[in-house]
Amino acid sequence: MQKKYVLTGVAVVAAAVLGAVYYMDSGVPSVKTSTLKLKASMPKTAVQKVVNPENKGVAARVNGEIISIEEIRKGYMDNPQIAEQVPFDEFYQKAVDVFVNGKLLYQAATKANVESLPEYQEQLKTAKEDLARKVYIEKQVDEKVTDDAVAKFYQDEYVAKFVSKKEMGAKHILVDNEKTAKEVIEKLNKKGDFDKLAKEYTKDKTVELGYFTEDLMVPEFVAAAKKLKKGEYTKQPVKTQFGYHIILLEDIRDAKPLPLKDLEPQIRNILSQQAIAQTFDDLYAQGSVEKFDLNGNKMPDEPAEK
Repeated sequence: MQKKYVLTGVAVVAAAVLGAVYYMDSGVPSVKTSTLKLKASMPKTAVQKVVNPENKGVAARVNGEIISIEEIRKGYMDNPQIAEQVPFDEFYQKAVDVFVNGKLLYQAATKANVESLPEYQEQLKTAKEDLARKVYIEKQVDEKVTDDAVAKFYQDEYVAKFVSKKEMGAKHILVDNEKTAKEVIEKLNKKGDFDKLAKEYTKDKTVELGYFTEDLMVPEFVAAAKKLKKGEYTKQPVKTQFGYHIILLEDIRDAKPLPLKDLEPQIRNILSQQAIAQTFDDLYAQGSVEKFDLNGNKMPDEPAEK
């Protein structure tokens, strides 16, 4: 089952830290610059030796309310786009101030009784509805897009319907003109090494083309390659829209279905879209929906686009 990354309240604050990393590294002073400078000025050995069991696991105390290290770590882990760019130790140093600022603001908002304001209530209603919809859809997808469903789709829709085609494995040397191409062929005729000549002459960095079916190459290239036997190269330059090719056919084989692991992400995406569409179809079938135009006239009873 694929892991979903949900931006919780903690993660939203954490997401701001990546920007804070660049902001603070740029030399622009932040709210807590003086604190950071003080920490930086302490000898590294002194910082490492100080261990206070009472504060173990505590990132900060804000008016007596604790922000834990694990809370910050969760925000970090829930946002892989941050984790890929910044190691946790570096993230943590910047994150503490961001989390503290967030806690201070929340405490101030609570003290000011912001939750009683009409604009808060309206936005809370919208946020709760959005979250409920999101969680419900995710639950429906989780129930339908199982490992068994993925394996069944792979077998029924891909393997069972797979049509094998001939695949050719080839290398090529690509040059700009026919004269140069013939020069390369002449050297090959004199037992020249294809790979060495490719390094010397080709303008295409991709010498090894791997396996391909006919529909993946331009017609002139395919026509020339099909005339070759395994291990043979073209004795005449092959002209295409890209230039002049010398083609070496390395292998011919029957194409086989790709393994499930290579297709699983695409299959899960397909099944997820199907699950979402089915969810809406079921809701419309089980519910009662009336829609009206701007003049109050009833609109045709058709499900809305998903």
